[in-house]
Amino acid sequence: MERDPSVSDATPDRQLGHSQSQDLAIEKLEKHDVPHHPSPQRSLARSIAIVATCTAGMLVNTSNATSVSISLPQIGKAIDIQEDQLQWLLSAYSLSSACLLLFFGRLADLYGRKKGFLIGMSWQLVFALGIGFSSNGITMDVLRAFQGMGAAAAMPAALGILAHSFPPSRARSIAFATFAAGAPLGGAFGNIVGGVVTQLSAEHWRATFFLAAGLSAMCVVSGILSFDPDNISSEVDARVDWIGAMLVTSGLVLIVFVLGQGPTAGWKTPYIIACLVIGVILVGIFIAWEYHLEKSALGPEKPRSFWTPPPLMKLSIWGRAKGRMAVILVIAFLNWSGFIAWTFWTQLYYQNYLGLTPVLTMIRFIPMFVMGCLCNLIVAMVVSRLPLVVFIVLGTVVTGCACVLFALIDPSATYWAFGFPSTTMIVFGADFVYSAGTIFVAKIVFPHEQSLAGGLFQTMTQIGTAFGLTITTIVFNTVVDTESAKLGVVLNSSGTNAPSSAELQGYRSAQWTSAAFPFFASLLAAIFLRKVGIIGHSRHAEQDPSEQTITEQEGDPQP
Repeated sequence: MERDPSVSDATPDRQLGHSQSQDLAIEKLEKHDVPHHPSPQRSLARSIAIVATCTAGMLVNTSNATSVSISLPQIGKAIDIQEDQLQWLLSAYSLSSACLLLFFGRLADLYGRKKGFLIGMSWQLVFALGIGFSSNGITMDVLRAFQGMGAAAAMPAALGILAHSFPPSRARSIAFATFAAGAPLGGAFGNIVGGVVTQLSAEHWRATFFLAAGLSAMCVVSGILSFDPDNISSEVDARVDWIGAMLVTSGLVLIVFVLGQGPTAGWKTPYIIACLVIGVILVGIFIAWEYHLEKSALGPEKPRSFWTPPPLMKLSIWGRAKGRMAVILVIAFLNWSGFIAWTFWTQLYYQNYLGLTPVLTMIRFIPMFVMGCLCNLIVAMVVSRLPLVVFIVLGTVVTGCACVLFALIDPSATYWAFGFPSTTMIVFGADFVYSAGTIFVAKIVFPHEQSLAGGLFQTMTQIGTAFGLTITTIVFNTVVDTESAKLGVVLNSSGTNAPSSAELQGYRSAQWTSAAFPFFASLLAAIFLRKVGIIGHSRHAEQDPSEQTITEQEGDPQP
């Protein structure tokens, strides 16, 4: 397959689909940005420590969600939280982490990724301890929201640290693939710890938060010892776009809140409608504001003012590599919509429909985490041999097939007939898209944008998670209501009197809906990414002019 030069970090930017005048405009826009500093020489052990620390941060972030998810019933009984309010222990964390990724990614690029990671993990440590000692539901919800802010600060910084520490090379591919493996490892760890301690005793759920605090502390210590010193941005104008940060954060908070609360509160509820409308308007204003700031930066030199800081997120970043940056972000959004929806409904199927205990449910998910690690190992081994489209199409198609397999499940059949193959297949899309996608993104953005780009990628996965759960919940509720009505059953407010046959149809319909998202993502990849070519680097490839970053080729001075 012929490689499209538009995605090479070695190619003059004019080949990225820009005209010569656009090239000059971009060069002017970036003229005050920090040059790409070569990575300092370090020992192999220290390089391994950098990757291990970032991966451990990802593990902590993922386990913070999964360990709580499986412990929700016991937490509710222990501190008397109503069942319809339990979901906020999950939503508060994901809400704050999803909506602040862009802002904290930009801060990490400006003021230091090492600082961003250490502050983020320290923040998680403090609030994990606070949650562990909490005895009130509202207090826990608030502290979980603050804990999510730490994840929003640490994860974009971690991606930026890896991109800065490992220039385009086979080592970078291995580093990104290993970092992505932290997600399935964290999911497995969280499920195992959450399931085991939850089944032991209602009060042992507190140990999951104390363990998260301990792991966060280890990450802080390891980061201090292993990370390279920060190369602080040397931009002449390093101001923060506070207006843009306020607009996008407020807008995303409202939209993600509506996506999570809409299916239970009702889409016709006045405050749901109001929040959705206001959220969309704020995001629209943010886009217009960023467009204004980017255009202002391209115009004649003007005195600095509060109204013309550098943009929080240049809209042109979506158009990198002839728009393929936007394509990979949309694919990440769609894949996570299907992947997380599958995980959610499968867990409910095992626990609510089949009546399995948390530990037995956790055991059925173990193959998913093992296969997730293997998928990232595959990416690390062959990313320098296969084009990007192979990873994305293969991963999303296999994920879609996993959803279809569970949609066809027969409750009387053995786990090995439907559950096991579906569980092993579902992670292909998540791990292939995350590993290969972040490597691709790191190649086509400027060195000073690595954390922002990482935050943008993760923002799309988080919004995709909320979107997928919302759509599939609507489908599930609609099907269960319809099937129950056919049987002459009027559902109560919580739906606990639904016939088992209606519930089964609801689970199946939710999985069919989940399958649609990755299948659509595979179609986009096949159409728009087919000429991208290979994004990895061979083992013996030397750094040469063909492996320069885009910024270096635009004439930025080198030290």
